Amino acid sequence: MIQVSHLTKIYGPRAAIQDLNFEVKEGEIVGFLGPNGAGKSTTMKILTGFMPASHGKATIAGAEVFENPIEVKRNVGFLPENPPVYLEMQVYDYLEFAARLHRVPSGSVARSVDTALEKTGLGEVRKRLIGNLSKGYRQRVGLAQAMVHNPKVLILDEPTVGLDPKQIIEIRELIKGLAGEHTVILSSHILPEVTATCQRIIVINKGVIVAEDTLDRLTTRLKKGLVYSLFVKDAAKAGVDAIAAVPGVTGVSVQPDRKIVVEIAPGVAEVRDRIVETAVQKGMGVLEFSAERVSLEDIFLQLTTEEKSE
Repeated sequence: MIQVSHLTKIYGPRAAIQDLNFEVKEGEIVGFLGPNGAGKSTTMKILTGFMPASHGKATIAGAEVFENPIEVKRNVGFLPENPPVYLEMQVYDYLEFAARLHRVPSGSVARSVDTALEKTGLGEVRKRLIGNLSKGYRQRVGLAQAMVHNPKVLILDEPTVGLDPKQIIEIRELIKGLAGEHTVILSSHILPEVTATCQRIIVINKGVIVAEDTLDRLTTRLKKGLVYSLFVKDAAKAGVDAIAAVPGVTGVSVQPDRKIVVEIAPGVAEVRDRIVETAVQKGMGVLEFSAERVSLEDIFLQLTTEEKSE
């Protein structure tokens, strides 16, 4: 649905983004993650036709952004960081105005507005002035204007910035519900938001992509293998040594509260059963065995504080 090839934007002597290459499949929700100033908003503006690129190519729903911008905008809904709403207008009137700007056929405008109101939970405030709404509801209005023409692609730039925890949860659930029906790129530097809503992550730092994968695969890659936690009643040395001797186990460490962290080399045959069987045979009293997860915070910090490898 979205293909980006060698996309570059240069401001004077500085490259805001440099040689970006990525693809987003139909119906996918992808998180575009990076620190402030990494190039996220620049990329979003180029994809939506608000800004030209210096070099490279971007295609959305088969239309090239720079050669066919009108067709691209028919297929794209954009929510910038600051929602483009008119505070003096009523919610319904504003969405009707947005629908006409998107050239929704006259006979379909009312139905399109009602659908956008329903999807974003704005039905009860449809006749209220936007200026009298809370920030959370204004964000919903901004999202509704991006959806009112039923685009194939939604591009959301920091959709929950400045919202309170309850509003953030509501917007996250709303975005998650769009999966499959719309293709979504969600730009953010808020890590829990990406974890909660996105199926895949693209990490950008200093204008270049430093990682692109699912959270689970990034975890495995950065850990150089698989890591499991084993909680036991008795973390005796004999048992720990026996686990370390299991083929495929590359490291074993004993943590507080009788927690044993077991590292397994990538690509080896399944050894989880062997680890548990060994612990049972040694009388360690297995209480729990589970995968050890690396948080998105750990991944983010590792990717954005290390130099990009060749």
